[in-house]
Amino acid sequence: MALAGWGQVYSPVREKVPMVPREFRGAWVACVYNIDWPSRKGLSAGAQQAELRRILDKMASLRMNAIIFQVRPHADAVYKSSHEPWSPWLTGSMGRSPGYDPLAYCIKEAHARGIEVHAWFNPFRALPNASMPVSSNHITRTHPSLIRRFKNYKWMDISQSYAHKRALSVILDVVKRYDVDGVHIDDYFYPYPDVGKDGRPKQVFPDGKSPAQRRGYVDGFVRSMYSSVKRTKPWVRVGISPFGIWKPGVPGGTEARISAYDHLAADSRKWLSNGWCDYLSPQLYWRINGPQSFSKLLSWWRSQGSRPVWPGIATSRISSKDDPGRPASEILNQVELSRRIGRNWVGHVHWSAKALMNNRGGVSTGLAKSAYREPALVPPMPWLSRSAPPAPQAAASAGANGTSVKWNRVREGAKYTVQARYGRSWTLSQVTGAGATGVTLPGAPDAIAVRAIDRFGTESSAVVLGRR
Repeated sequence: MALAGWGQVYSPVREKVPMVPREFRGAWVACVYNIDWPSRKGLSAGAQQAELRRILDKMASLRMNAIIFQVRPHADAVYKSSHEPWSPWLTGSMGRSPGYDPLAYCIKEAHARGIEVHAWFNPFRALPNASMPVSSNHITRTHPSLIRRFKNYKWMDISQSYAHKRALSVILDVVKRYDVDGVHIDDYFYPYPDVGKDGRPKQVFPDGKSPAQRRGYVDGFVRSMYSSVKRTKPWVRVGISPFGIWKPGVPGGTEARISAYDHLAADSRKWLSNGWCDYLSPQLYWRINGPQSFSKLLSWWRSQGSRPVWPGIATSRISSKDDPGRPASEILNQVELSRRIGRNWVGHVHWSAKALMNNRGGVSTGLAKSAYREPALVPPMPWLSRSAPPAPQAAASAGANGTSVKWNRVREGAKYTVQARYGRSWTLSQVTGAGATGVTLPGAPDAIAVRAIDRFGTESSAVVLGRR
């Protein structure tokens, strides 16, 4: 059906259109220690916003579709919160407002580019450095009995019920007030210990609890977090990024001095197999070949449950002091392996955005030329919803500067996809945000297909237009 004022160059046709390509292509954006954003403390609001736009522009140019944006590094807030103080990584002083709401700004700009925002929380870290100055309303001052000192950290005692309640209330506050696409927590359930050659930690977290008891507390938190988010907004994805090895020696031959299961109280295999997350992103930061084999670990993880496993890959280690000989080709090969190994919907997450922004070792150039030649839509969540949104009405008109495609927004539409056929081959040309009502395609495609995508990632039937 043509929309008012549009030419009739393209008309509705019956044609089979291939499914939209699906892949989670994400990057972590860390605020702590100004790793990714902002580049330093104390920048003006305008400078911070400009840096964030550059990150999102880079993600869009690489045809990526998600950022995992750190909003709570250590009981502080990178958003307007009545629970916790402003993060010091913004202004240089904990509790001082940056003059705008970074999370709200990030969501607005990302959604305009068709990019999802997953709000990344650290549930229990109180301070990464015990000597860090804090504001009067920081948890280390308001609830000192809850805080434990471990190495140079200050940490919330997870055995205390208030630690759970506080983390859950903070997460649900963001889910209720912000249009986030996901909630994400990392691997810091308990702090990493220093471990001796015998595999035993040199320090023990001072809570008097056994590893099994600690796992029980963390399991309870993860299960409560998942169910609470789903009751609030069922379409918000819950993702977890644990240490990449569940237990030393699993799978067979895998070496690890740290035991996430015993030292960090993270039984992440249980969370995956029980469906207490919508995706798991184990930090598989090792090379393909070696005692901690990326491919071997990914194959094991993807056999542990039915939910997606989107591995974290260490793009930042290209030519780094931690791995000086690592080439960009290692990352490109890991991306390809993430598409072939195991089952379930494919995807991966880069640690971190800075490496992509800096084109470390030419990795961004390589991704744009190979793995990311075509856009991809974030995978759906059929375990939550299979109900498709209605298809939009669409029209298209060719002109000297390309082909304009327009559509009517549908209420359930969170994104729209535009596919084009030039000759015999269909390609996904663009993924837009909910507010978009049109795009311009190069040249004059032989056929065009428009779909609406809902918040669960489910796509409508295709509206297909062909040239006369």
